[in-house]
Amino acid sequence: MTSNERSSGAHDVRPDLTTARMADAIRVLAMDAVQQANSGHPGMPMGMAEIALALWSRHLKHDPAQPGWFDRDRFVLSNGHGSMLLYALLHLTGYDLPLQELRNFRQLHSKTPGHPEVGVTPGVETTTGPLGQGLANAVGMALAERQLAAEFNREGFPLVDHLTWVFVGDGCLMEGISHEVCSLAGTLRLSKLVVLYDDNGISIDGEVRHWFADDSVRRFQAYGWHVIADVDGHDVEALDAAIALARDWSANGRDGRFAPTLIQCRTVIGKGSPNRAGTAKAHGEPFGADEIRATRDAMLAADGMGEPWQIPDDVRQAWDAREQGARVRGAWDGIFDAYRARFPAEAAEFARRMRGELPADWLDIVDRMVDDTVAKAEKIATRKASQNALNHLGPALPELLGGSADLTGSNLTDFKDAGALRVSDEGFVAGRHINYGVREFGMSAVMNGIALHGGYIPYGGTFLTFSDYSRNALRMAALMKQRVVFVFTHDSIGLGEDGPTHQSVEHAATLRLIPQMDVWRPADPVESALAWASAIERADGPSSLLFTRQAVPFLTRSEGQVEAIRRGGYVLRDAGQAQAVIIATGSEVGIALEARERLLQDGIEVRIVSMPSTSVFDRQDAAWKASVLPAGVPRVAIEAGVTGGWWKYRCDAVLGIDSYGESAPAGVLFEHFGLTAAKLADTVRSVIAGRD
Repeated sequence: MTSNERSSGAHDVRPDLTTARMADAIRVLAMDAVQQANSGHPGMPMGMAEIALALWSRHLKHDPAQPGWFDRDRFVLSNGHGSMLLYALLHLTGYDLPLQELRNFRQLHSKTPGHPEVGVTPGVETTTGPLGQGLANAVGMALAERQLAAEFNREGFPLVDHLTWVFVGDGCLMEGISHEVCSLAGTLRLSKLVVLYDDNGISIDGEVRHWFADDSVRRFQAYGWHVIADVDGHDVEALDAAIALARDWSANGRDGRFAPTLIQCRTVIGKGSPNRAGTAKAHGEPFGADEIRATRDAMLAADGMGEPWQIPDDVRQAWDAREQGARVRGAWDGIFDAYRARFPAEAAEFARRMRGELPADWLDIVDRMVDDTVAKAEKIATRKASQNALNHLGPALPELLGGSADLTGSNLTDFKDAGALRVSDEGFVAGRHINYGVREFGMSAVMNGIALHGGYIPYGGTFLTFSDYSRNALRMAALMKQRVVFVFTHDSIGLGEDGPTHQSVEHAATLRLIPQMDVWRPADPVESALAWASAIERADGPSSLLFTRQAVPFLTRSEGQVEAIRRGGYVLRDAGQAQAVIIATGSEVGIALEARERLLQDGIEVRIVSMPSTSVFDRQDAAWKASVLPAGVPRVAIEAGVTGGWWKYRCDAVLGIDSYGESAPAGVLFEHFGLTAAKLADTVRSVIAGRD
């Protein structure tokens, strides 16, 4: 379609009456909900109504009665500010989202928050709002589908066979993360990923041509995507044909080549509104009673929808997807029953992983890992200890799916016989290690999507200082309570000569500030192994594992102390009559032990507390905390980072680094910044003297 055709009335195609009324039902619900809440975004739902209608009523595979049915298509509303589009669709198609919840749009404890939230609203697959991240999650979902299909499908048994559909707007494509993940999706040829682009040319500030003049069609073609361009986003039949073509390409390829598909849908934001359609005024504010009335009066088929919240029975019946959903799910249930009869072991493994359960012998796996670690008693970097742990866990946990942002050899996130996930003209080769390329943010958000899809526990690595690039995806993992393991190596000034750009000073502290994020900074191989075990066991949130570049000493412990590691903080070395407590994490635990020996020479007894995870320790009961940090005894903390977070433990002094690092060998830097056994011992003496 040419620009002249678009401007000469391509958006005035008159659909049949039933189709028009179905689309208008979305529009009136969006207008009414935003008006009642006195906030929200009506323009996108009104502009994408026909796109949603074409997909949801003619192509989407789902069952409203069973939102968690495994082989459903995944639908992601990446432009999540238009949440009323999704809520209207869920309500109309038969999900457990009654009209009263729409009337409570954006209200406290409703199932219709301002942006879609997974776990709050049935049928919502991921939490969206930060633009571009829903698209990234969808890439993860499509990748998980591809990998699972290769792992479990058998000839004649398409157990895993669904698509991932994404709605995006201009804002999603402006965000840098969209470049990261769409490039990756094209490289991996994720053909079951279909993105429908709401190309309306409007954002909050007005016409995007002033700041977003990309040729998006050629951009996605350059990524290796198939593109269906210039589809009239208000012509349901044209949309239907485009979606059908994308589905065909997803299954059969295009000229023998498999790739994800972008459908460029030309739309008018706020479609139907006489005075706001096509303008920024339609984007993010209520229309007001007068404009809503004018919009209703101007609608093609407003009969029966003239009053707020009014949807006629025939329109509801046309939208109702419950009967069709039950049939589709029932057919899949039949496939699974036959699969289970033919492949009982594979079916049991598939069901276990879909439930998110660890293997029955999980505790034995952990015990063997810890016993092996203790037996070796190696003085190694904790990043190497992490890889050793993976060499135990990877073969025992087929759901463990790892990777790195182009730092595999530094992060040590691969394990023996993991195999790399690869795609070529010869086909897809499933693997347990993903080379994400230099895409820290994209990697983290893709991992969130893999976790949301189910079947895998994703982990991925980069340097700790680059957690900054990933920050919002880490926050979203925590907000969504997803089991994702973020591996961060080179965790302090101990990385040495690379200098302050790569030396993590504030990063451990800021990660600890993320609610529902567990942060582990282990001191030796045993703590590293149990940090991994704890992260994998945690089903209700993500974990960040912080590992050293430099070697650290192996620490001897009693059996009880090994178990105590899981509590986040424990007594590593006690004293008959402790005159002070030294709290340390990571590589600084070794420094604390050296300081203890110096103090003993002066007759000063101190307790050494290793605290690999402040977040886990803070969740312990008061009795445990008091047993580790007794009242009335002076406390000194040491960590190669900013000092601010340690004062909550009522420390008398904290040794750390409240500045940026320097470029020099690690040993020189620890001496330069005063993170030495001698300085720590002097600090303890001073604190004790100050208490006398």
